[in-house]
Amino acid sequence: MVSEMPKYYWEDFKVGDTLEFGTKHVTREEILEFASEFDPQPFHLDEEAAKKSILGGLCASGWHTSAMLKRMICDAFVLESASVGIPSIEEIRWKKPVYVDDVLSVKRTCIERRTSKRQPGMGLTRFAYEVFNQKREVVMTMVGWVKYGRRHADEAVEA
Repeated sequence: MVSEMPKYYWEDFKVGDTLEFGTKHVTREEILEFASEFDPQPFHLDEEAAKKSILGGLCASGWHTSAMLKRMICDAFVLESASVGIPSIEEIRWKKPVYVDDVLSVKRTCIERRTSKRQPGMGLTRFAYEVFNQKREVVMTMVGWVKYGRRHADEAVEA
């Protein structure tokens, strides 16, 4: 549910701050459903074909992993924030397959922030995300910018 009064604004994200969150159990049904609609490759749809592939078993599409990350991000803080969107994703890397019954979690690190030159009521924050499986292996990384409303748009900002 989206918060009426945001809890988090641009000012709340400081360079170097980290947050760990999320617990997403990946099911066979979800993998098949997502792949059927968006990425119908055999190793995402057919268990026998997946076993014979380089992946060694049925696994989620990288785009499905990205979608699960986005959901965990929303649940952890975005839905309670003054976020106005993502102007860019600079990098996504799928490091390891995500298999049936994996349990995913996330580490977010704030790596850069600045105010918007064109919109003084807004600030931009650059985050690095690491997605882990239950063995604490990194399965995906993502780096990108998020635009947030500023709590005090008229105040000077320290870098």
